[in-house]
This record gives sequence, structure tokens and C-alpha cells, in this order.
Amino acid sequence: MKQILKDRSFQLSIILTFIFLGTGITFLFLGWVYYSWVLFILLPLILGLAIGAIPNTRYVLIGAIVATIICLMGLYVPGLSGLLCIVMTLPIVVPIICIGYIVTHLAKRYDEIKSTNLLPVLLIPLIPFLIAAPVEQRIRKDEQAIIEVKTVGVFNYTSQQVYDAIKSVDTLDADKPFLMNFDLPIPTKCVLEKEEVGGLRTCYFKGGRLSNADFGGGTIVEKITRLQKGKVLQMDVVNYNLIGRKWLGFKQAIYYFDSVGAHQCKMTRITTYTSVLTPRWYWEPLEKMGIRQEHDYVFSNLEKDLKRKYRSVISH
Repeated sequence: MKQILKDRSFQLSIILTFIFLGTGITFLFLGWVYYSWVLFILLPLILGLAIGAIPNTRYVLIGAIVATIICLMGLYVPGLSGLLCIVMTLPIVVPIICIGYIVTHLAKRYDEIKSTNLLPVLLIPLIPFLIAAPVEQRIRKDEQAIIEVKTVGVFNYTSQQVYDAIKSVDTLDADKPFLMNFDLPIPTKCVLEKEEVGGLRTCYFKGGRLSNADFGGGTIVEKITRLQKGKVLQMDVVNYNLIGRKWLGFKQAIYYFDSVGAHQCKMTRITTYTSVLTPRWYWEPLEKMGIRQEHDYVFSNLEKDLKRKYRSVISH
């Protein structure tokens, strides 16, 4: 271990990683770069290209990966980012750093470029990021993807009973999906002010178990736009305030209640959300997984509430 820590190339790779990622994070918080391919693909790629040019490559990649983890965890400690966000970022950032490293390493092997340990020279690959970030902002103009996530559940209760149980929830308390063991927001209650079109429904959230500084906590306020009791509850999101999650937004929440036989209800929950994260091929499946786990938690709590309420009615 001492040999690794004293290795000049290892130290240089850590310094470069902190400079490159530190620049990206600074740009992000200043609003100079989007949550986009420039940040998640271009930046780690050019970092990999830079560290690949360091002469002794034995510990270079280890240094870069360790520094990347430290850098991202540095956002978690003060509550600037969620642990789940960091965990989901690493699988795209680390492999791309490795790809950049391999490209430069192969170029050195075939004498296309020369090794160097001069920091100013190794910082040259950062220039494309410094150019691409403002160029993308001029071209992209806050584009948002709009995505729909649907979950269906069947309950052994009537449509009216299921509707009455979900429209307003005093306390949500059910087995939590595994992402809530990180800091996926946990819904705690939903309060319906008026049961009519135009009425507001406020849902309260707290941060997941490993949330720091209540990252992910807050409220979502919905306005009823369509209401057929026991059949449809459709709401537009009019206010979204979850701490830290500025890249994600919510547009609409819909519940459909369809009778199945005499005493069963098929409830369909549809969430429409927006996201500025790119590349979409990477982020969209992860976003959908998170929202489906939110749905699963609500469905699990609903089943629990229905059993408690109607078992109590039967016992009386």
C-alpha cells in the first residue's frame, strides 16, 4: 500500500481526477453544464485520455477510480447529492474513464503519442469539455424528456373501497423496496383538501434510510383535473419540491379503478414525469425503476390499509 501511495503516477492520476471532476461539478452547480452526455460521457472520457498519457500506468487507473469515488462521495456528505445518485452514476462514469485510458494506452504502444507527467500538458484534454459545455447550452435550451410509467394491481375489494383508501392516506407504512434503503424518497402521507375537480392533494415525502440532510424529502402538490369516484382520479402536478432532485419533475398522476367481477378492483397508476438527464438510454431505465418502486410501496401500503379497515369492519 505504501508503494502505491508513494507512486508518482498514482498521485498524478488522483490530482487529474480531482481537477477534471471538480471542474465538471463546479460547472454543474453554477449552471454552466447540463446533466447530459457532456458531463457523463465526454468528461470521464477525456479524463481517461489524460491519465492514459501518464508514463507509469501501473497504478494510474486505480488512482483515478479511487479519486472518482471520493469526489462523488464528497457531494453526499454535505447533502449536495444523494447516495443513490452516486451509485447510479458510477456504472457509466467509471467504464468510460477506462475506455479513454485504454485508447491512450494503445496509442502510446503504437507510438502515436508520447507519455508525459507534465500537469499542464495532461490538462489539455479538458479543453473540449470547456468548449462543449457552453455550446450545448446554446443548442439544447433545457430540453426535457416526458416519460410515462404505469403499474397495475388487483385488489380483492370493490372499486369504491380502493378509491376511498387511496384518495387520501394518513400514514404510509409498508415494506420498503430496496432503493428506499438508499435515499429514494419515501412517501409518508397524502392529504386531499377537497374531493372535487380543482381540489388539491398534497403528498409528503421524507428522504430514504441513507438520506443525508433529508435529501429527497419535500412535497408534491397535485390538482384534480378529472374525477369519477370509484373510476378515475386524474391530477396535474402544480408544485414539486423534493430536496435535491432538480433534474426530475412530475407532470401528472392518474388512478384508474376498473371492476373485476363483483368484489375485485384492478387499479392502474400512471405517473408522467420529466427528466433532463442524458444519455436517455442509460438514465431512463433507472428512473423508471425508481418510480416503479415508489408505486410498489404505495400499492403495498394500500393493500395493508384495506385489510386493516375492512377486517376491522367485519370484526365489528
